[in-house]
Amino acid sequence: MEILGCRLDPIDETEAAARIVQLAREGAGAQVVTLGTEMVVHAQRDERFRAIVNASALSLCDTVGLLTVARRRGAELGERVTGVELTGDLCARAAREGLPVYFLGGAPGVAADAAAILEVQHPGLQIAGARDGYFRDDEAPEVAAAIRESGAKLLFVGMGFPRQEYFLADYVRESGCGAGIGVGGSFDVISGRVDRAPPLFRKFGLEWLYRLIKEPQRWRRQLALPYFVWLVGLEEIGLRKSARASAASGGG
Repeated sequence: MEILGCRLDPIDETEAAARIVQLAREGAGAQVVTLGTEMVVHAQRDERFRAIVNASALSLCDTVGLLTVARRRGAELGERVTGVELTGDLCARAAREGLPVYFLGGAPGVAADAAAILEVQHPGLQIAGARDGYFRDDEAPEVAAAIRESGAKLLFVGMGFPRQEYFLADYVRESGCGAGIGVGGSFDVISGRVDRAPPLFRKFGLEWLYRLIKEPQRWRRQLALPYFVWLVGLEEIGLRKSARASAASGGG
């Protein structure tokens, strides 16, 4: 389905993980997006980002705002597909199937710590490599070459949007990985540097509120949610074209 001009594949975590592992085995350099409301709002003004989302092999529902709209429009989605849970599920499957994985992103040491924890949690997981996301744009080809040399087949990129999506769009094929997935701040959570919201907050889709309480400086980012609701409302009553339809017609 499409929400505000952004494609969304209404599948659950189990199906998503199975498809991603298949993509990783096939070695075609597929890009997977974990789509959130902030990303959809950003896509309204960033045509390249919107095109990347729509051209991805999978665009998954990562936030409660998207989940709510998807359900309103007929999707039979039981829950979100979050980066943290999906990373763990994929690592479990990769360990069983012998798929080497690579972790890219975060501050120095974060990706390596997350990889080490997942290696313990999933015996047999092959860690092809890990490095931080602190590199210049002109160093990206070298980073992709290092990933290729590692022999990784599944690439996790935790550099935040839109940078992780841009990197994967430009370099996932050069990396030699069958599939690459943007996982945002998942490495920080897995490594223990950032506390995950308590289960009650997660159950009711209030992780954003927990993060806001813990990090009040994030308030500006949370403005994307009411704006998203406003745009969806306009789209549903026919007062706003989707971003893709507007672009196709040359309108604003």
